[in-house]
Amino acid sequence: MQLKKNIILGKNKIRIFCYFFLSLILATHSFSTDISTTTTPKILWKNNINFVEIKILDKISSQTSQLSLNIEKETKFENLIIKVLKCKNSEFDDNPEVTAYIQVQDITVKNNDQVFIFNGWTFSSSPSIALFDHPVYDIWLTKCY
Repeated sequence: MQLKKNIILGKNKIRIFCYFFLSLILATHSFSTDISTTTTPKILWKNNINFVEIKILDKISSQTSQLSLNIEKETKFENLIIKVLKCKNSEFDDNPEVTAYIQVQDITVKNNDQVFIFNGWTFSSSPSIALFDHPVYDIWLTKCY
């Protein structure tokens, strides 16, 4: 007899577990649809980066200028033509990193062998990795937005 009671109790426990498991699945499914609709605008916002902010130091006058540049449009600053092709913010919140692909031309240089004085990736946290070498100007990447 006891064996029969244990089997019946085991079946009831399995039913209870199944009901609990099904309710858990239904609850997470309803929450997952709500979460996906609220996170969609954030993902779209990260992909729509239109501007880059840089700082330019004039080594002769020791003046710093801050510029907001449109992505994929050339901007003239003094004797430089600056074009930003891509910019990306890091996805980590604890240590933000901004990277951008920048091309810089010097108008005063008439050497046909050298098209750009700088053509490469720059990093906001360590600008010395990709060195922008110009006798008058230094460029630092600040942020993308």
